[in-house]
Amino acid sequence: MEMNFAGRVLDMSRCHVMGILNVTPDSFSDGGRFNRPDAALSRARQMVADGAAFIDVGGESTRPGAAQVSVAEELDRVCPVVEAIARELDTVISVDTSAPEVMAEAVKLGAGLINDVRALQRKGAPETAATAGVPVCIMHIQGEPDSMQDNPEYRSVRREVSLFLTERMRVAEAAGVKPESIILDPGFGFGKTLEHNLQLLASLEQLHILGHPLLVGVSRKSMLGHITGREVNERLPASLAAATISAMKGASIIRAHDVRETVDAVSVVAAMKEAGR
Repeated sequence: MEMNFAGRVLDMSRCHVMGILNVTPDSFSDGGRFNRPDAALSRARQMVADGAAFIDVGGESTRPGAAQVSVAEELDRVCPVVEAIARELDTVISVDTSAPEVMAEAVKLGAGLINDVRALQRKGAPETAATAGVPVCIMHIQGEPDSMQDNPEYRSVRREVSLFLTERMRVAEAAGVKPESIILDPGFGFGKTLEHNLQLLASLEQLHILGHPLLVGVSRKSMLGHITGREVNERLPASLAAATISAMKGASIIRAHDVRETVDAVSVVAAMKEAGR
């Protein structure tokens, strides 16, 4: 299955790596390191050289407990970085935002993917995504980032995630988003306990029944810290294990901080799958 990201066509039957570029002062892993345009562009260059097919630019932290930023501030953070990457690098730029204004402006500047952790739930977001005309990633979340980890509960996490994504796809399609341009993200760590996250990972391949490519973001997340006892910057081996499992279960995009290492991991999975055909 091919997907067109603002002129860059990728085969989504393969697993690609998305490099994380947080242009924020308060993201859980690398907040403040890349919130200057020159530092962000340098980081993007390195991730593309390391094999990233996507660079995911985010101007609002969505870590547990994070507060929202104003649209004006998010635009100020994101737009110069998107413009600089689009001018220099041959890569798909993803904009990690829930704000319709940021979606629209980023796509004008060269972004080829809208990655919305709130699943187009903000007013005007579905219509803006449809007008932008680029693929959209719809993610499951229970609650909002500032409260999502306050005792999340599910009867069946896989079933409820599937139902939520199905409903949000219908809303997006009703607004004019093309079905063939939708990517789905089960939302590891977004309103889920460790047990919920593990259940989702164990049953990830069952989400293929929804008929869309899957994006998985588990890099350095607290679920890995709970399992291993490691601090954020010591979670590379665990992140690679989760990325490998996700690639084996058919994920099309792995969102990662450590691009080079993750590219190597998914390359091994791809070689194994090819040999088995």
